[in-house]
This record gives sequence, structure tokens and C-alpha cells, in this order.
Amino acid sequence: MSFRDGLAKGPRVFAVSSGKGGVGKTTLAANLACVLAEAGAKVLVFDGDLGLANVDVLFGLTPRRHIGDVLAGRCRLADVLVTGPCGVKILPASSGLVKLTHLSEGEKLLLLEEFEELATGLDWVFLDTPAGISENVLYFNLASQERLLVCTPEPTALTDVYALIKVLYRRYGVKHFHLVVNWVRRKNQATEIYRQLLRVVERFLGSVSLNFLGSIPFDRQVSEAVRAQRPLVTLFPESSATRAIRQVAAELDRLQIRPFEGGLQFFGRKIMGVCA
Repeated sequence: MSFRDGLAKGPRVFAVSSGKGGVGKTTLAANLACVLAEAGAKVLVFDGDLGLANVDVLFGLTPRRHIGDVLAGRCRLADVLVTGPCGVKILPASSGLVKLTHLSEGEKLLLLEEFEELATGLDWVFLDTPAGISENVLYFNLASQERLLVCTPEPTALTDVYALIKVLYRRYGVKHFHLVVNWVRRKNQATEIYRQLLRVVERFLGSVSLNFLGSIPFDRQVSEAVRAQRPLVTLFPESSATRAIRQVAAELDRLQIRPFEGGLQFFGRKIMGVCA
């Protein structure tokens, strides 16, 4: 499996989002990162839940620093990076630090300067956003080249992911989305969910594109891996969910994506809200 287009000059940046919390979004982002890293790609996972970090917990890591330390002048952003399983780089946020959810313009500019140094050699960046439609969620989605939405068969999850699509489209003109349906329990259930969401999108939003990337079956080994604080794809490499995640990673690789001009410096300007 080849995860890089030889013509690409910058990272492929995906926001991984959901309207509703608790749908397995972080688990999917972390395990996709591991699959890509195992194949030789250089992958960064940005914990976009700045006040309620959980990517490091999922990987069983205990970072000594976080973004708050950068803003306080105690270290550089590169010093915050930690290496997780499979060689995945992780930019951890902080738990319980409300201030990080409301950054000043000066703080945004400081982080912008630090982001430039992170661009070299990266192939993929996954932004694990908070759930919902908060200001940070919208920033991260606007900053990314592509938006990967995670939904489950629950009606509330379906309603909330549609709400996120609607806000991004009507307020910012975002038209392209990708969907993964998680916790599928029966044959054709994911396809039904996708078609149901697509019908609503086409009826009320018109020109929005919704690409179905695949589904992840309900698998009890997922929760076992979470409790063990290890990636599912390495702890249970033959599980049904692992096989499905690998297929989603392959679908991601087949997407034709233009790399960002200016690498992560441009990415940083958008993610911090410095420019549109």
C-alpha cells in the first residue's frame, strides 16, 4: 500500500469531526494514523479538543508539556510533540484548561510562528476536533483540506452530523465532506445511514458533496484496546474493526487531494483564525 503521491509537497490535512460526542471519532483518528505510519508515512495527530485532551490518554502517553506551556513561554511547540505508537507524532492539548478554548490574537500569532517548523517532511495531519459546532470545531474544519465526519446509526448522531455540515456549508461555503459510519451491527446498515443523510443533504443543502469512505463494525475488541490504552490496529491486528479501518485508510489514500501551498505555515494561519 502506497500512501504518498510523489507529486505532493505538503501534508494532507484532515479534520476528523462529529456532531455528537462519544461516536468513536478519536479512536478512528488515532488508528488511521497508526495504519498510515506503519506503511511508512510521517503522521501528526493534533488534539483539537484544547480543553479536554484525550488523544494522549488513548495512546497511553503522559506528556510533560502541552500547548499551554508554549503560550506561557516555557517551551517551543516542537518541544510539546511526543511520539506515540507506530511512530505517530502527537501534539497534545490540555485537560481542564479552559483558557485554551478562547485564544487571544496574540496567542494565535505565537502559535502560528511555531507551526512553521512542524511542516518539514509530514505526510498526513489529522485534527481530532471536539464534538459539536463550537468556534474551535469550525476553525479546524476550515483549516483542513478535507473533512472526515464520523457518525453512528443512532438518530441523534445522524442529526448532529447533519447540523455540522449545514453550518459549514451555509456559513462558510464548505461543500465537500467524507463520511465513516461507526459501530455498524448488521449488513447494509452503514449504506442505509449514508443514503439517509445524503437524501437530507441533497434536499436542503443542494450542491454539497458527501463521499462515503466506509464503515466500522461494532467490535468489542475496540473497547478492550481503549482500556489497554493501545491502538486497536496493533493490539488486535486481525479484528473485524482493524480490517475495516485499514480499508478506510486505503480509501483515504485514493483521494485526489491538493497539498497546501506553504505547508503547515499556511495551515497554521487558518487554524488559528488569523486569516480566512
